[in-house]
Amino acid sequence: MRILFLGDVVGISGCSKLTRNLRNEIDRKKIDFVIVNGENAAAQGVGLTREICKDFFNAGVDVVTTGNHVWDQKEIMDFIDKEERLLRPLNLFEPAPGKGFQIYNTKYDIKIGVLNLMGNVFMKKCEDVFEVSKNFLTVNKLKKDFDLLVVDFHGEITSEKNAIGHFFDGKATLVVGTHTHIPTNDARILSNGTAYQTDAGMCGDYDSVIGMNKENSLNRFFKKKSLKHFPSTGYATLCGVIVDCDVRTGLASSIESYVYGDQLKNT
Repeated sequence: MRILFLGDVVGISGCSKLTRNLRNEIDRKKIDFVIVNGENAAAQGVGLTREICKDFFNAGVDVVTTGNHVWDQKEIMDFIDKEERLLRPLNLFEPAPGKGFQIYNTKYDIKIGVLNLMGNVFMKKCEDVFEVSKNFLTVNKLKKDFDLLVVDFHGEITSEKNAIGHFFDGKATLVVGTHTHIPTNDARILSNGTAYQTDAGMCGDYDSVIGMNKENSLNRFFKKKSLKHFPSTGYATLCGVIVDCDVRTGLASSIESYVYGDQLKNT
């Protein structure tokens, strides 16, 4: 079983790149299951809409995860209750619409659990992610309740992401970070068999400040008059990870960083 996880899709540029190319990439890379973080996919660069979700599903996405911007487009609050392929962080304060974990039946009758979590440091307030994770693992067991488990950890700092990776090591197939929009060069299999990368990066225009218009972002840092953040609309690159999974053990046999596009090449 081969899983493609794509980092945060940002704005029109990222959406267009994904919807135009994902089917071909699924065939080219022999992908069996696709997870995409879509929390920045709306045209404004924050939140997502039901139409964007439908476009993603039509393009070959199996599950959409989110993060701190999940409610920025209010229409999603109704849609997430009806669409099981759209997740929000499990540790949002309850009650909250939607679910943070779901099990999906895939081809060959393989069950994939997808868990969406959000960090606590420098993020919107939510329940303690380590306590929620501990409680999750007391009732959800790899190879008992599902064949594979993918964890999207939406967090700001690398140490918190690192720690959650080690906490799930041997209990999940893949732990991958999202939110910071910059792909980290640390894809590896941890000591107990879980694939890990601190941040998957984004699907968007890298000639930007984490996907946002660079001139406007610089004006904001210099405290000059500027507009609200808005996405850069140039050429986009898709970033994430590809994991080969051992269905017998539920763990990873390999992980590789995935980059589709020319912006991150050293040329």
